[in-house]
Amino acid sequence: MPIKLHTNVEGLNGELAIPGDKSISHRSIMFGAIAEGETVVTNFLLGEDCLSTIDCFKKMGVIIERQEEKVIIRGNGFEGLNEPSEVFDVGNSGTTIRLLLGILAGRPFHSVLIGDQSIGKRPMTRVTMPLQLFGAAINGRKNGEFTPLSIMGGNLKGIEYKLPVASAQVKSSLLFAGLQADGTTTVVEPVTTRDHTERMIKQFGGEVEKIGTTIRIKGGQKLTGTSIHVPGDISSAAFFLAAGAIIPESEIKLTNVGLNPTRTGIIDIMKDMGANITITQNIENEFEPSGDICIQSSALKGTTIGGEIIPRLIDEIPIIALMATQAEGVTIIKDAHELKVKETNRIDTVVAELTKLGAKIDATEDGMIIYGKSELTGGMVSSHGDHRIGMMLSIAAALSKEDVYLENEEAIYVSYPSFFDHLNSLI
Repeated sequence: MPIKLHTNVEGLNGELAIPGDKSISHRSIMFGAIAEGETVVTNFLLGEDCLSTIDCFKKMGVIIERQEEKVIIRGNGFEGLNEPSEVFDVGNSGTTIRLLLGILAGRPFHSVLIGDQSIGKRPMTRVTMPLQLFGAAINGRKNGEFTPLSIMGGNLKGIEYKLPVASAQVKSSLLFAGLQADGTTTVVEPVTTRDHTERMIKQFGGEVEKIGTTIRIKGGQKLTGTSIHVPGDISSAAFFLAAGAIIPESEIKLTNVGLNPTRTGIIDIMKDMGANITITQNIENEFEPSGDICIQSSALKGTTIGGEIIPRLIDEIPIIALMATQAEGVTIIKDAHELKVKETNRIDTVVAELTKLGAKIDATEDGMIIYGKSELTGGMVSSHGDHRIGMMLSIAAALSKEDVYLENEEAIYVSYPSFFDHLNSLI
């Protein structure tokens, strides 16, 4: 059943503690499982995607305890992972399946991985092909392009690999394999992507070398359990940053938001568009920087977004597109081919759904052109099973003076279970 969204909102005001970063939460479970000893993770994101990761590692015999937003993992190293008696079901989580494949590539047992309908359409050869170069045996539908996937790992040898596309998921998968391979593994990125995996290797006592866009890692390293505090997810914060900027009479403070420089493209773009945004950075630690962000209603102007900034804001493009509908002038988003292979084809989906609400927006081969300033109207919209589309449309509805109904709102709970509670608290 569709749900009726808040419309004609006259201002959003208040303070929010953004839920833990999804990317870091996933990795904390994975590294805790392959490290030796106890790892304690606080502010863990209890979204469906991250719970899928926990479930997969439990199936390999890893002891994982949940205590509200704290998770305790008792790892026994790579050798402590056991052959699962069940199929791994990653649900909707592309991060889970791609990074898990890198870990399984080095394990001398057989595994089968499946996911939901969306995962079944997402390309996996970008991961399976280089893992086969390491020596892993991987089979799947359409020659390993799609799930279900079957993998038999073990006896890996380090490789040198140049990524054809900028993908933190692929890079991370190869680094997990490299930790288990004989010799050194070298991964070269076309442009820098989010570096949570490299930071976490160091946090768990490992060594990784990074020079420019080249990353090198030696196999055979032993990792040690540690403590991880997960900062708030900037990709989740982006929806309220945009809302605060485009909804009149708004002022919102977001606390403890992750400010990793490989993820802050959204802030750079908002400043470029003229957003009234201020940041108070916490004392930076060696793991992940964070801080508080304040946003006020702003007079935005159109801009052009493309090139090396795209990997730093790829997940925020749907909400950036909405902001652009409320900016003066034209906004062009280009070089964003990766949007086509997310939970949905986000280029087509963003354009179709915002058009339903009266936005003037055109799809291009690698992005979109948005014509501001649009007055948004009511209608029936859908998340298409994509959490970021669902949240973007919920913020869009707040600008409409007519009723807006959202289908498949449950997709939002994949990454932000408290999204509607947080939105309601600001109205």
